[in-house]
Amino acid sequence: MSVFHLFKLSLLLSLLPNSIIPNSQKSTGLFPPTCSRIECPSYDLIQTGNGYEIRRYNSTVWISTSPIQDISLVDATRDAFLQLFDYIQGKNEHQEHIEMTAPVITQVSPSDGPFCESSFVVSFYVPKKNQANPPPAKGLHVQKWGPAYAAVRQFSGFVSDSEVGEEAAALEASLAGSIWSAAIEKSRPDDPTSTYTVAQYNSPFEYKERVNEIWMMFDMEDEVGAL
Repeated sequence: MSVFHLFKLSLLLSLLPNSIIPNSQKSTGLFPPTCSRIECPSYDLIQTGNGYEIRRYNSTVWISTSPIQDISLVDATRDAFLQLFDYIQGKNEHQEHIEMTAPVITQVSPSDGPFCESSFVVSFYVPKKNQANPPPAKGLHVQKWGPAYAAVRQFSGFVSDSEVGEEAAALEASLAGSIWSAAIEKSRPDDPTSTYTVAQYNSPFEYKERVNEIWMMFDMEDEVGAL
């Protein structure tokens, strides 16, 4: 983003309640303790709101599964995690071991009904030192994200299928009527089905200070450019 666009975004935010100066060290939610031990993607905090925060993530690289059709996000994520864990343990074409990072994210395209299969893509954040040339592996592909905005809602505990839908709906409700909601709708594909991402920061063996997040990704360049 150019300096000119940053200036216009700052002007836009100055018109909003509770706006703050971007700062990657501030958060209204809990800073995931995991990120003090292992690498996590960096971001600037753009705004805090009632039940959400707006972040601008820097460019990131992810190693991702093919879309998984399943009724359960929990089951799909568990099975895919085993595949991704093998990848970082050296089961890739370079036989390269890669450091563990957080979060593991699951991109969700929900089904039309409670007993229909949804589509899930599960991804592992590639450490910065490996991002220039992530080792390829069978059944996995690389996603390269440019700078991206996310509306984020945190929740704790172990992720359950029923809770994820409720948390996504709560995030959408908290954003209703805001410029962020309009930007999210504009950034979604033509398919009207809602899409969101579930970010999980903890291993299955950690029982305390568990942090999970719902992300709704969007692009703000058009809105900033219109100012």
